[in-house]
Amino acid sequence: MQKLCSALLVLFMGLQASAQCNDINTAFRAGEVVKYHAYYNWGFIWLNAGEVSFSVDKANSNNQAAYQLKAHGATYSSYDILFKVRDTFETTVDTLHLEPFEFRRITNEGSYHANYHYQFDREQRQIHASIQKEKEAKRDTILPWKACSFDLLTMVYKARNIDYSQYKVDEKIPISMVVDGEIHDIYIRYLGKETIKNRDGRKFNCLKFSPLLVEGTIFKSGEDMTVWVSDDANRIPIIVEAKILIGSVKAVFVDALNTRYPIAAEITK
Repeated sequence: MQKLCSALLVLFMGLQASAQCNDINTAFRAGEVVKYHAYYNWGFIWLNAGEVSFSVDKANSNNQAAYQLKAHGATYSSYDILFKVRDTFETTVDTLHLEPFEFRRITNEGSYHANYHYQFDREQRQIHASIQKEKEAKRDTILPWKACSFDLLTMVYKARNIDYSQYKVDEKIPISMVVDGEIHDIYIRYLGKETIKNRDGRKFNCLKFSPLLVEGTIFKSGEDMTVWVSDDANRIPIIVEAKILIGSVKAVFVDALNTRYPIAAEITK
């Protein structure tokens, strides 16, 4: 159970190609809500342990139209007695290119608590990061904001605007993320198209990827994650699976409200 929901949020870290970081958003709109069930694998048993939701709302930053992107992960109350998780990710981005203004992450996992706050300085091209972890001194740092580097949540939505038709099977796509006060340059591998069946029996035409993971407290290093994204104009993640240090986790699409386009990837016949 430990770090389950936060791990599932990290699973959606995105598939950003540097050449496309200034693409205009055409994949989603304000009012969209996407929901997932979070599963943890223990031996031969898959436990439906919680829920993860992503939402988009209208906002304003420095008198500029913006989106407030939010992701929230929580264990079910029946699991709280074992290990309670309430994790929230929030970021504010401009509505055109989705470049971030500010990012916050609030982590509450059992007795562990942490807060992350990034402010993106567009004039100086710097990231002002403030991190407060359980039983550690507050850490403030300034990072160079290199082109096409984004926080985790912004990366989720940037990825939905990439034209994947230009990539070949097995081709690597570079990505750059700000995680835990550091910038990581990694990649994802495009694995082609595949039709998958959800746990509720629904079928979707999908694009398939395998990201390179950075070894840490949750994940092993290597390509031990697989992501299936709807092969339509919405580019919604449908299933995400990953091995972690103990067991594995899975996020499974449940529902989407107020999408910009119909979910044409779902096979209804």
